[in-house]
Amino acid sequence: MAAKIADVLIPLALDTAYSYAVPDGLALEEGDVVQVPLANREVAGVVWGLREGQGGNLKKVTGVIEAPNLSPRMRKFLDWIAWYTLAPKGSALAMGLKIPDPDRQEVARVGVRLAGALPKRLTPARQKVIEVAKDGAVRLKSELAHAAGVSNGVVDGLIDEGTLETVTLLAEPVAETPNPGFGHTALSDGQKAAAEEIVAAMAEEHPPVILLEGVTGSGKTEVYFEAVAEAVRTGRQALILMPEIALTAQFLDRFAARFGVKPATWHSGVTGRRRERLYTAIAAGDVKVVAGARSALFLPYADLGLIIVDEEHETAYKQDDGVHYHARDMAVVRGRIENAPVVLASATPSIESRVNVERGRYRHVRLPERFGGRSMPQIRAVDLRKEAIPKGRWLSPTLVGAVEDTVGRGEQALLFLNRRGYAPLTLCRACAHRYECPNCSSWLVEHRFRRALVCHHCGHVERTPHACVECGSVDSLVPCGPGVERIAEEAAELFPDKRCIVLSSDFPGGTERLRAELAAIATGEFDIVIGTQLVAKGHNFPLMTLVGVLDADIGLTSGDPRAAERTFQMLQQVTGRAGRGEKPGRALVQTWQPDHPVIAALISGDAERFYEEETRVREMAGLPPFGRLASLIVSAEDREAAEGHARAMALVAEPSPGVTVLGPAEAPLALIRGRYRFRLLVKTEREVDLQAYLRGWMARCPKIRGNTRVSIDVDPQSFL
Repeated sequence: MAAKIADVLIPLALDTAYSYAVPDGLALEEGDVVQVPLANREVAGVVWGLREGQGGNLKKVTGVIEAPNLSPRMRKFLDWIAWYTLAPKGSALAMGLKIPDPDRQEVARVGVRLAGALPKRLTPARQKVIEVAKDGAVRLKSELAHAAGVSNGVVDGLIDEGTLETVTLLAEPVAETPNPGFGHTALSDGQKAAAEEIVAAMAEEHPPVILLEGVTGSGKTEVYFEAVAEAVRTGRQALILMPEIALTAQFLDRFAARFGVKPATWHSGVTGRRRERLYTAIAAGDVKVVAGARSALFLPYADLGLIIVDEEHETAYKQDDGVHYHARDMAVVRGRIENAPVVLASATPSIESRVNVERGRYRHVRLPERFGGRSMPQIRAVDLRKEAIPKGRWLSPTLVGAVEDTVGRGEQALLFLNRRGYAPLTLCRACAHRYECPNCSSWLVEHRFRRALVCHHCGHVERTPHACVECGSVDSLVPCGPGVERIAEEAAELFPDKRCIVLSSDFPGGTERLRAELAAIATGEFDIVIGTQLVAKGHNFPLMTLVGVLDADIGLTSGDPRAAERTFQMLQQVTGRAGRGEKPGRALVQTWQPDHPVIAALISGDAERFYEEETRVREMAGLPPFGRLASLIVSAEDREAAEGHARAMALVAEPSPGVTVLGPAEAPLALIRGRYRFRLLVKTEREVDLQAYLRGWMARCPKIRGNTRVSIDVDPQSFL
């Protein structure tokens, strides 16, 4: 047998594979996960290539690790991402490689059941638990407590008394196989036609990318479920990407109603041994459907036959740390490599996807009407230039009256403000001192429920002081502007006998609390919901008939070129929460700019009017998708070092025809986490090879010294 050399890619920030000699008798294939020496330690890596050769003085591969082989398609995908984003290949590999820990033990699942005599002290709570457990079924402790409506501590007490006994359960399966014929949803004629078109496209030799555009409440999910069913029927795997996977209990329940079981879920909350088992089962093809956050795109699917990108317009699909990629765009690339169709679903598609339809790159499937003949909500502007709001209040008299009427009929109202906390700025009325983050160039946001001032960029928290830290004045701190907590306070004063709830992503309790609260809203346990953009993401609240948008202009003053698009999408989504049940809905939009193109298009219900105007503006400016952008952030702990390196980079930029380099300029958020930031922006014509230009530029740049860093973001979504 001829001697071989293995080129091994290591999941670190390294851009090249290292060469190792393959020991005699060790059988290796490309894609195998191996252990190799690196400096003075042993590390895991993947065989990226094999070639014949003696190896000479090369170090040897130590051994093969029991882990799924990375297929040629997966390796091609990771190579493509590294090329496109200019990230080191090893960093791209790190996103797609999970090494199992052979010493990791799976936590045993323990159930409880009724076993002994009644406890000595029988409280009402204990009685509830015993009544539920009388059927003799074995339940998880948390399930029994939830069914009885008590805390886990009540169940623990009954276990200590001997009334309940514990039973060790078998390991929970990572996922069960969905049954395509389990539950057929009654589809409208429009849904049937859309589903048939998508299913037919799946059988094509070169499956397309399909933009599934449907108004809020049109039943897009049920349509793409038919495509998922077809993938399962043909023995292939399906991936459903979601922007907020941890908050989608309603989606998982709808999936189970259609397929008999819930899909496998992949997100940051899946950890430990379960994560390893799931990774291995996906690579073996045993898991047929995965619903996941953007990281699920990098799993080693054995036979990926369908990719769904739900709410494809969402900015949450953009990864801003490490490798800067957009999961929607990378899903299109992976679909092409896997020869699988990609369905992009949204009620408010991105301009990029719309333009790709116009250029013939994507197909367009539309659902212009709500399911069941339900009407879209009536939307009306509340012109704050003409309607005065009482001092210290944030709800207009018109909106207050509408809420009173709505909850008086036993229906729900949503008050929407995309601003967390109590107030975005706190200052001292005596000396005008403003509370600023010590690590970032941003104001501290008051969170009154937590009695804390918080930075939303670095997470810095400090106790809300009783006296001004600058002048010592007592009770002189003044909150400026509203957040959802302040709106909740006002709602409690205006509607004292109504049940209110605040939904915000930074509340304690994590995803389990949010899931429970969303379920409670859906069943009508609350009259008034106050929330941030968290409530705008596809949730279905059947009793909600009124949406009040408190500050519709909040995103229009940003210097972000996508500000108008994002504001329109968010307002369209949140107003679409109204009237999804049997009763019609309406929305009131408080605004200082009722004539702004975004607000005017929203009020008129003419989305095409907005898309046409915004597309025209983008084309005139040469902005994406008619041109290309790359953002380069130079940061350092010393301001002069960051600025100096940024200026040195600009001196060697040498822009070629069709390329413009802007900057350096101090970033809008000039200081984050103690690092000073300067930004350069590259703007090119569509036909320019942006990656080639950037690589050439980086090769000419001076060597990075000290703690200075340069971060490259191709197709940036944030301009802060």
